[in-house]
Amino acid sequence: MNKVLVLGAGQLARMMELAGTPLNLDVKAFDVRSHKVVQPISPEHEYGDLAQGIANADVITAEFEHVAHDTLAECEQSGKLFPSSNAIKIGGDRRLEKALLESAQAANAKHCFVNNKAEFDAAIEKLSLPIIFKSALEGYDGKGQWRLKDKSDAEAVWLDMAQFLAEAKETQGIVAEQMVPFDREVSLVGVRRKNGDIAVYPLTENHHTQGILSVSVAAPVNEALQKQAGKVFKALTEELNYVGVLAIEFFQVGEQLLVNEIAPRVHNSGHWTQQGADTCQFENHLRAICDLPLGSTALVRPTAMINIIGEDSVANDVLAIPSVTMHWYNKGKRAGRKMGHINVSADNKQELAQRLLAIAELLPKAGFPELHDFAVEYLAKQK
Repeated sequence: MNKVLVLGAGQLARMMELAGTPLNLDVKAFDVRSHKVVQPISPEHEYGDLAQGIANADVITAEFEHVAHDTLAECEQSGKLFPSSNAIKIGGDRRLEKALLESAQAANAKHCFVNNKAEFDAAIEKLSLPIIFKSALEGYDGKGQWRLKDKSDAEAVWLDMAQFLAEAKETQGIVAEQMVPFDREVSLVGVRRKNGDIAVYPLTENHHTQGILSVSVAAPVNEALQKQAGKVFKALTEELNYVGVLAIEFFQVGEQLLVNEIAPRVHNSGHWTQQGADTCQFENHLRAICDLPLGSTALVRPTAMINIIGEDSVANDVLAIPSVTMHWYNKGKRAGRKMGHINVSADNKQELAQRLLAIAELLPKAGFPELHDFAVEYLAKQK
């Protein structure tokens, strides 16, 4: 039995344990808050500290990018960490991420770096408005971001950013990006094994609400776009000698894909794979890091994922809709918190759109504010 230690004890580690059990894998998690090794599904069960967790593990991985660097160094030194600490750090620092994209010649938005007022002013001159400013560290789900649409607002934006930089505990920075007038946001989740084998899932269309992913839809896509995304995945993972699942978020502009950001881990937009693929992203990540043959990433049937954010219950009638599966994370209710997700599948895109709409009509609009409109729009596209 291979023993896996996951850095982080959230829902992604939990879903890795669920996927690993049928493979006879023993998955534990290092809780970065308590500094204890725990059972992801039953965190009340503890198994010592990080040193003990490393000693007991055959392989170590991470469920999120913002792992303390000393923790990563200790894990790297063991020779058991996959992906590498370098890859994990790149996912947590937009400056390193941009350098990787340039090195791998992956198309992305025009950008520059801001550390002071002079560089802020220079960014406004170099990039045409509107501009989005993103914190280099710790920014996710829309946090640590500022949008500048009118030059008259520049001073106010800078004062807020300057305060943010001054209060930062680490060597923080800002990445200024040209805002892209994209047609839609899509993502690619793929996996690379230690021996270099690669498999990618179908491109997924994503919709965000207030900066947080709310819906992902996996359905047959343009083959040229799929090929383009796969080429970027291959370039990035080979550049990093990557092992495990990697997610790439793209802006689609016409027939071109521009990389928005990468995530060196299993990803929210890949949760649909639990019901829409033979082998889900969690199992394939474990297969890759344990050097097992990769499972099929082909789309078995069109599938959508709906995030449950800030709600700890939904109407039981949702389960009466065909091919609906609930996934709760066993978390305490809190506004803006990812509490679980709903996967729904169908035989074709029109049927999937109809089921999405049926679900939306059963869920409270306050908790799922844009789901109904998204479902109506998606259904209209299928007619």
